Amino acid sequence: MRSRGIYVNHKRIERIMAENGLKAKYPCKRHGRYSKAYMASFHPNYLSRKFDVKKKNKVWVGDITYIPTKEGYEYLMAYLDLFSRKVVGWSINRHLREQLAIDAISDAFNRENPGVGLMVHTDRGAQFMSERYNALIKRKGAFISMSRGGNPYDNAVMEAFNKSLKSELIDKKHPFETRDLARRKVFEYIEMFYNPIRLHSALGYKSPIEFEKTHLNSSIYSMCPINGGRSGLLTL
Repeated sequence: MRSRGIYVNHKRIERIMAENGLKAKYPCKRHGRYSKAYMASFHPNYLSRKFDVKKKNKVWVGDITYIPTKEGYEYLMAYLDLFSRKVVGWSINRHLREQLAIDAISDAFNRENPGVGLMVHTDRGAQFMSERYNALIKRKGAFISMSRGGNPYDNAVMEAFNKSLKSELIDKKHPFETRDLARRKVFEYIEMFYNPIRLHSALGYKSPIEFEKTHLNSSIYSMCPINGGRSGLLTL
């Protein structure tokens, strides 16, 4: 109407349309949909928020977070052992391709050498859907668990780690000057602070490494025949 030089208050238009039983027609909102083949590739949520794990290398959880620098974002992929909250493997790079996840999980397998039956839990990110990533985990005798769509609470322990890392390492107002500096600081945070020093209330206020050592020592002590164990081990 305005193109024809006719100016009318919008409320009058609404009233006239209502009197004549007319309604404005809006375009339908299109929602993203997954194909059936893609949906079939999702793994079930075997973890089901059972974060209290009693043995080492039974359940690993992983996720990707970003590290801001003045040269651009770096992306950190890390895996935690739910037993001790220790970072068992990680990788950092400037890209989000599947290789980031493959490098991190390979680092974890090389460090820990877990037995068959390990559960590896992540969200439904594209990196964790790749054939190479899935084949690697299967080849190692492990299996994959995935959070439900859009549900970060299914991976709450990993989310908490990312939150701690960002609050303790990153100054939002002053990002790292370079990518190399960011990578060095991430290494120092994980390997020199988080794993050996940082205390966790869930671990009885012990660090992940201290908690694992305490558990190992108590396990060996309980196996000693003097203490009613079955093994022939007498000393550490």
